[in-house]
Amino acid sequence: QVQLVESGGGLVQAGGSLRLSCAASGRTFGIYDMGWFRQAAGKEREFVAAISWSSAYTSYADSVKGRFTISRDNAKNTAYLQMNSLKPEDTAVYYCAAGPRRIGVPGNSISEYDYWGQGTQVTVSS
Repeated sequence: QVQLVESGGGLVQAGGSLRLSCAASGRTFGIYDMGWFRQAAGKEREFVAAISWSSAYTSYADSVKGRFTISRDNAKNTAYLQMNSLKPEDTAVYYCAAGPRRIGVPGNSISEYDYWGQGTQVTVSS
C-alpha cells in the first residue's frame, strides 16, 4: 500500500499561482503512475493531470493545459502540481492519486488509480 498526503492548497487571487505537493509513504513510490484530480462543490471529481512513473509521459485536462504542470521527484517520494494563471473555476478540493504504472501515457480516469490522498482545498477569488 501507499499513503498519500497533499499540501500547498490555500486562497489565492485570480491570476495567481500555487504549488501542490503530494508526499507518499509506504511501498516504492517509483512503481506508481501519479495523478491529480479535483472536485468542486456539487460536482463530480474530474481529472486534472497525470505523470508516468518515469516522468516520461504526462497528460492534462484541456481546461488546465498551458497553465498547470505536473512533476515528480522519485528520490523524495513526492509529486507536484504547479498551478499558474489560476481562475475562479479552478476552485476545488484537489486530490492526488497513485495507480499501477502503465506503458505510455498514464490514465485519466478515477478507476485507474488505487490510492488517494485526503485532498487539499484550493480557492481562487475573482
